[in-house]
Amino acid sequence: MDMGLTNKTALITGSTKGIGKAIAFELAREGVNVLINGRKEEEVERTVQEIKSAFPETSPQNATADLVDAEQREALFQKYPAIDILVNNMGIYELMSYEDIEDEVWEKYIRTNVLAANGLTKFYLPGMLNRNDGRIIFIASEEAVMPSGQMPHYAVTKSMLLSLAKSLSKLTIGTEVTVNTIMPGPTLSEQVYQIIDGLYSNEDMTFSEKEKQFMKTNLPQSEIQRFIKPVEIGRLAAFVCSPYASAFKGSPIRMDGGMVPTIF
Repeated sequence: MDMGLTNKTALITGSTKGIGKAIAFELAREGVNVLINGRKEEEVERTVQEIKSAFPETSPQNATADLVDAEQREALFQKYPAIDILVNNMGIYELMSYEDIEDEVWEKYIRTNVLAANGLTKFYLPGMLNRNDGRIIFIASEEAVMPSGQMPHYAVTKSMLLSLAKSLSKLTIGTEVTVNTIMPGPTLSEQVYQIIDGLYSNEDMTFSEKEKQFMKTNLPQSEIQRFIKPVEIGRLAAFVCSPYASAFKGSPIRMDGGMVPTIF
C-alpha cells in the first residue's frame, strides 16, 4: 500500500538501532527522506548508508546529536529547520528498585525521555501548524499504562509522554497536523535478543524456542507469546505518519501483543 509519503522529510530520534531504526527503514520504504539521529557519528553514518543502499531513490541524512544537550539540539535546528514528520523515539531504560532510584536518576530520565522530545516538538510544531501539515509521534511503552514496578522511573516518563501528546494535540485543532503516541509492548531489539540468547546459552535450542520459553516463564500475559518485531512497529508508525491516519488526534495507540488486560 502506498502511504502517500514520498518526498516527505522525517527526523527519527535514536534511529541507529531497535525501534527507531525500524521506523526509519519503513518510512524510507515509503519514499521518505529520513534524518538519522544518534550520539555516535559512525553509527549514524553507517545507518544512513544502509538506508541509501536499500532505498537509493531517497536522500537519508546524518543528524548526529546528543539531543539532551540544548546546544546540540540548537545546532540540529540550524541544520534542519523544517521537517514534515518528527518521531520522538529516543529513550533510556533499566530495571531498578524504587528505593535505589536517587533524584539524579529521576532527573536524568526526565531530561532524556521527556524534555529532549519536548524541546524538539516545541521547535518543529509551529512550522507544521503554519504549513497545515505534519506528524509528531512519541514512542512510549505499555509501561505508561501498566507499570510493572520493575522500573518506575522509566514508567513515569512514558506516562508523561501520553499526557504531553494529548495536551499538544489540542493545539492542532482544525489542522492537518497530528500528535499521537505509540505504545509498544516487549520488543525484540538487538539488546533483548542478546539477553534472551544468553539466558539459554548452554542449551541446544533455537532462538525461537528460547523466546517461547522466556515468554511462557516471564511474560505469560502476552497473547502473542513472542516479542514484537521492530519492523511491526515501523509499519504502524509509517501508517500513523500517512494521510490515511489524519483522524488519529492525541491517540495512545497500543501495539502491546495483548499485554495490557484492560479494554482501553
